[in-house]
Amino acid sequence: MIAAIYPGTFDPLTFGHLNIIARASLICNRLIVGVAENSGKNPLFSLEERLEMAQEQISKMQQSGEIKQDIQVESFTGLLTDFAHKNSARMIIRGLRAVADFEYEFQMASTNRRLKPDLETIFLTAPEQQHFVASSLVKEVARYDGDISSFVPAEVQTAIAQKLKS
Repeated sequence: MIAAIYPGTFDPLTFGHLNIIARASLICNRLIVGVAENSGKNPLFSLEERLEMAQEQISKMQQSGEIKQDIQVESFTGLLTDFAHKNSARMIIRGLRAVADFEYEFQMASTNRRLKPDLETIFLTAPEQQHFVASSLVKEVARYDGDISSFVPAEVQTAIAQKLKS
């Protein structure tokens, strides 16, 4: 059984993230969406809220048949390689939006491989309509009451609006 981890802060979860989750589920037997605590990024949503959003959206995709396998959603802190080891994962799935992402992602993949040589990093490119979409951009547009409906699911859009009001 090949287990893979798709890690991120998912603050907020975007259509690009969901696309990578659906595609990653096709190349492994077990997919774990690893929601990183990563308080250094000063997230808009708490860890619990991000876990709930991911579970809700994945469940909707499973009900619609877009995702056919069971996917675990778990939080983690510390090194990704430790989380991978704990879950017997052999692959890390990373999404690439644009060439600008590659250098950083390449450094992370190389570091992870040095720390855990049997752990492979697989890169999936974002769908072309999501190439430029970053969670930080979504939050910025939302702060100025811009339309984020093409970036995030309706439930996530509502959660962002509620969070920014408070």
